[in-house]
Amino acid sequence: MAAIALSPNVPDSRSVLRFGPGLLLCVAIAVAAHVAQALEVRLFGRAWLEALVLAILIGAGVRAVWTPGPRWAAGVAFSARTVLEIAVVLLGASISGAAILGLGPELLLDVPVLVALAIVGSYGLGRLLRMPHKMAVLIACGNAICGNSAIAAIAPVIDADGDDVAASIAFTAVLGVVVVLILPVLAVALRLSPHGFGVLAGLTVYAVPQVLAATAPISSLSAQVGAVVKLVRVLMLGPVVVAISWLNPRRSGEALRKTPLHLVVPWFIVAFLLLVGVRSAGLIPPLLVGPASETASWLTVIAMAALGLAVDLPAMAKVGPRAAATVTLSLLMLGALAFLMLRLLRLA
Repeated sequence: MAAIALSPNVPDSRSVLRFGPGLLLCVAIAVAAHVAQALEVRLFGRAWLEALVLAILIGAGVRAVWTPGPRWAAGVAFSARTVLEIAVVLLGASISGAAILGLGPELLLDVPVLVALAIVGSYGLGRLLRMPHKMAVLIACGNAICGNSAIAAIAPVIDADGDDVAASIAFTAVLGVVVVLILPVLAVALRLSPHGFGVLAGLTVYAVPQVLAATAPISSLSAQVGAVVKLVRVLMLGPVVVAISWLNPRRSGEALRKTPLHLVVPWFIVAFLLLVGVRSAGLIPPLLVGPASETASWLTVIAMAALGLAVDLPAMAKVGPRAAATVTLSLLMLGALAFLMLRLLRLA
C-alpha cells in the first residue's frame, strides 16, 4: 500500500501538530507551482501549464525520488482530502440556485441514466476480463460515481475484503490524477465551450474536488458547471448503495448499517449545498465572493500538491493487469458515454 493514505483520521486538538510537516510541504510545493506559472507568463506571455497542473507534477516528481515517511503522512493526507473538500465548500459561494437550474432539467435527469449505464457497462467489462464479482462491483461503482468514496461505501455492503478495496483504490487514485491532467488538453482538442467542458468533466472526473483541478485551467464557468454536474453524480451514491444491498444474495439491513452515513452523504456536499442556498438568498455580500473563490483556488493547488505526492507507481504496478485494464477501459467507456451525451444535448 502507499505510504500516504488519502483518508486520514482527524486528530484531536492535542495532536494537531501532526499535520504541520506534511501541510507545510504541500504549501511549499503550491508556492513553487505559482512561481513556475509566473515564470511561464514572463517568458512566454501566457501560462501553458497552470499552477494546479504544475503542483501535481512537482509533487509527483518529489515522490519519485523521495517517499515521505510517517512524519509527513498526516499533513499530506489532510491536504489531499480535507483541504480539497474545504475548497469545494467555498466554491458554493460563487454558485447560485439559478445557475444549477440553468443547466436544464434534461441534463440533470440524464446524469442518473449515465451513472446506471456506466455501472452496468463497467461491471460487464470486469466480468469479461474475468475479474472477481466483488472486485468488478467496486471498480464499476468507483468509476461511475465518485472514485474512492464510492468504493469505501460499497465495500461493506458486498462484504469485500481489504485486498480488493486496496487494489481498487490504489489504481483509481493514480488514474484520477492522470484524468485531471489530460482533460484540459482534451477540451482544447475537441474545441469544447467552457460550459460543455464543465459538463464533460463533471460526468467523468472521479471526485468533486478533482473537478476543480481539471476545470479551473479552462475557466471559472467550467469549474462551476462541472461541480454541479458532479454533485448530481455523487448524490447517486445513496440510491446505488441501497440497490446493491437488495441485489446482494445475502441482502439485509445489516449491510446498510455497516456503511457510515458520511460516506453516502459526504459532509462537504451538504456544506456546499448550504452555501449555494445562502448565496441564492442574497446573504453573501458580493465583495466576499471574489476572496472566497481565490481562497478556493489556492486551497485546490495545495491539495493538488498532496495528490502528486500520493502518486505511488509501485503500488499501481501491484494492482495487476486485469484490474488495470478494467479500470482503464471503464473510464474510457464512461468518457465515450459522456461525450455522446454532450452531442445529444448539443453541448459539443
